[in-house]
Order: sequence, then structure tokens, then C-alpha cells
Amino acid sequence: MGLGSATKKLQKVSEMGEEIYTKLNELREQIVETQETVNDTHQRVAAVENKLDQQGAMLEALAEQQGIDVDELLTETAIEEAEPPGGDDDSAVIADAESPGPTESGE
Repeated sequence: MGLGSATKKLQKVSEMGEEIYTKLNELREQIVETQETVNDTHQRVAAVENKLDQQGAMLEALAEQQGIDVDELLTETAIEEAEPPGGDDDSAVIADAESPGPTESGE
């Protein structure tokens, strides 16, 4: 093996090392950017959750002032969302919900 051949191989290894180093630096930059994005997103989500909690509390207070039972309303909504859409049973459910039944107490 000649000296020229060894030099070419060393040059090739050196170029591959430089490419890997460049790619690692790019990857490092991408990771840093991703971490910053995650941190920013976390802060935004926390702020939105805080505002949502505040709005929920305000809505519950307003509902209480108006005599609306929030728990009952949420239960009815969950039941309606769980029922399959369509069908003739919807009118019967609405009629049952609107008319007071014999099990209701005069609270």
C-alpha cells in the first residue's frame, strides 16, 4: 500500500468526521430549539388552563346565582353526548326530562 493510498483514506475519514460533526451540531441546535418550544408551549398551556379554571369558576358562580344546578346540567350533557345520534327515542327522552316525575322531591 502506497503513501498516496493511505493519504486518500485518511482524507476520506477526515471528511466523514467533519460531516458527522456538522450533523451533530445541527442536531444539537434542533434539540435546543425543540426544548425551547416545549418550554414555551408548557407555559402557554399552563396559562390557558389557569384562564379556563377561572372562567369555569365564574360560570359556576353565575349559574348558582341563576338557580342552575351545574352538576345536573353536566350530567344531562354527558348523557346526551353518550347517546347515539338520530332515532325516535330522542323526543321521548326530552319529554321525560321536561315533565317532573313522581320520584322528584320538592327541593
